[in-house]
Amino acid sequence: MSDYKIKTTALMKEVMANYFKGLESGEKKIAWCTSVGPAELLRSFGFEVYFPENHGALLGATRTAMDHIPEAVKCGYSGHVCSYTTSDIGSFLKKDSPLQTHYGMKGVPKPDIIVYNTNQCREVEDWFSFYADHFQCPIEGIQPPRYLDEVTEDEVELVVKQFKRIIPACELVSGENFNMENLKKVLRLSKEATLLWQKVLKTSTAMNAPISFFDGTIHMGPIVVLRGTQVAKDYYTTLLAELEDNVANNRGFLPQATTRIFWEGMPIWGKLRMMSDLFTSSNSAVVASTYCSSWVFDQFDENDPWNSMARAYTEIFINRSEKAKMEVLKKWFKEYSIDGIVYHDSKTCFSNSNAKFGMPQRLSKETGVPSLVIEGDLCDLRFFSEGQSITKIETFLEQLEDNKMIAR
Repeated sequence: MSDYKIKTTALMKEVMANYFKGLESGEKKIAWCTSVGPAELLRSFGFEVYFPENHGALLGATRTAMDHIPEAVKCGYSGHVCSYTTSDIGSFLKKDSPLQTHYGMKGVPKPDIIVYNTNQCREVEDWFSFYADHFQCPIEGIQPPRYLDEVTEDEVELVVKQFKRIIPACELVSGENFNMENLKKVLRLSKEATLLWQKVLKTSTAMNAPISFFDGTIHMGPIVVLRGTQVAKDYYTTLLAELEDNVANNRGFLPQATTRIFWEGMPIWGKLRMMSDLFTSSNSAVVASTYCSSWVFDQFDENDPWNSMARAYTEIFINRSEKAKMEVLKKWFKEYSIDGIVYHDSKTCFSNSNAKFGMPQRLSKETGVPSLVIEGDLCDLRFFSEGQSITKIETFLEQLEDNKMIAR
């Protein structure tokens, strides 16, 4: 096993701990927001922003999700809908959260306002409405057109109107009038951080990649929860410098990788370490993913904030048609020199599972890149067969290696 470590991980843990502690400081009002929702608009009003999906991932990563899902099922939430939703609601009902054990918090912070964007899925509306009802606080939603080949000015104009409809509620709750200069400043910081994060991910186009998909799921924390802050920009400046130095000095997480893999879909949060070890023990480097790139918003433009935010949040990968997704994947296959793609067919995340309508077969036929589909879930490990998945992945990787040997 390699002794390679990303040193900036220690800073990431400190940044995340400070973020969570800040949610309980009482210094700012709290807005809840979806992970690819309008965090910039909320921050322009001075809200501290909390992301329930981040809490869902934490429940998955700490393997506590399955303790809480049955509690939500008792309330009528199906065990087959988003396990972020069911584990998060169940955790709340049981008053038991990893935020208590890991960060010393009392629990999730009480929202003053809740805002969602259904660009990822419809479940977020039902999920967040549960909390709006419980806390009796305002809830505002953005519902953009979905599954588009191309996002046109018509769609952008529609989403801009929805963005602007949120303003009165934000003004009422925050006690502050909307300030365009504040929004431009936050959007500029968000753009700078997101471009740094994109550069971080692209360091793994190097043949001796310095960051894996599994590392990326950890280091993406600040771009999710601190987007639009100087803290996020500073963090990715530091991380990028370390990774670029590693590339320059040919240091990577798996120096003798025989195959390079693309991960499509959600992480299996409770099995990150197991999966990481499985691929590296087979000398296979998982160098890129659709998931980690979900927080690259290079369309942001402080000089055109409304249109650029609407476009960025509507053009995200998960919100596009299969045709549009395939074009993006083709580009990434070339950019990262991909030998094979693994699709995670997540059983409770229908919107972010792209192996249901023939895409793996079509894409492999068009690109020549072999594919494998594994079944699992983001949080609910009852949908994941470890033994079966290990066998499938090891067989797939052996076949890829054999194909490369024959090609030589």
